[in-house]
Amino acid sequence: MDARLSRVITTSARLLRLLGLLQQRQLWSGSDLAERLEITERTVRRDIERLRTLGYPVHAATGTGGGYRLGAGAALPPLLLDDEEAVAVAIGLRAEALGTIAGLGEASLRALTKLERVLPARLRHVVTTVHSATVPLTAAASTVDPELLLTIAAACRDSELLRFDYRTRDGADSNRRVEPHRLVNTGNRWYLVARDVERADWRTFRVDRISAVLATGRRVTLVDPPDAAAFVAAGVSSAPYRYQARVLLEVDLTTAAQLVPPTVGSLAAVEGGTVLSTGGDSLDGLALHLAFLGCDFEVLDPPELRARLDDLARRLATPATQVAAAGWASKS
Repeated sequence: MDARLSRVITTSARLLRLLGLLQQRQLWSGSDLAERLEITERTVRRDIERLRTLGYPVHAATGTGGGYRLGAGAALPPLLLDDEEAVAVAIGLRAEALGTIAGLGEASLRALTKLERVLPARLRHVVTTVHSATVPLTAAASTVDPELLLTIAAACRDSELLRFDYRTRDGADSNRRVEPHRLVNTGNRWYLVARDVERADWRTFRVDRISAVLATGRRVTLVDPPDAAAFVAAGVSSAPYRYQARVLLEVDLTTAAQLVPPTVGSLAAVEGGTVLSTGGDSLDGLALHLAFLGCDFEVLDPPELRARLDDLARRLATPATQVAAAGWASKS
């Protein structure tokens, strides 16, 4: 290999390393880059100019706290990932292929195909091992239009009044004007937390029931917005259901949070334990869920749930031979 070609290869490799460093953190001083690359600060400046010539927007600031940072450009630069980052991205793309945003599943598979094509064999083996050993347990999920989701997200970011058509749980159609606050993803559904202007109250909207969304361009000021995650958790875990239950769990709040997912109910620390507020359309379903929590509890309300649990406890305490005999007797 002649000397000129060797220099070109060395410079190209160094530029890739420099680009990788610029992607790792927001700001680098020239001296730090020179030390990491084992070159002079003058060579760092030349390499920065080379990256700019190639179209990468590397910004420089002088003075105290100054340095180099990689800005957003018109084209996506090649991402240089370390081993852990590459594995995390590959596993995340596999999971997103089963996601709830319409069209992103196919896009995720395309991106995963490109990534796996260039993964070293040792990393490809790790990703394949995790994928082959994992079985997704997914509930039926409604997908949402990514453009609609982006419009709502931008309105949340810019505090911009939204108009949209909405189909309620019972199938009624309505037109809403809302002051958007946050989007919340529960794993299989997306929710918008917003203040409904006509109803003068904070509401939760399922994004897959939203259509004909329009950003009005009118800015709004949110007054006392709720904690979006807690607000959605309270709404989806109790409000829509026939039975509303309050249960004292005889464990502390930290332990209760490990036992009860946020989509199942809301938790509040009290003297002697944690109060779970939840709901369900079936007393049996609520009773069985509580029975399998794995901690002692006391039903505060409703009384029907206490009665159903007492009945189930009596049945479970009855020896199996007596249950079988009662069954045969009823048939004879």
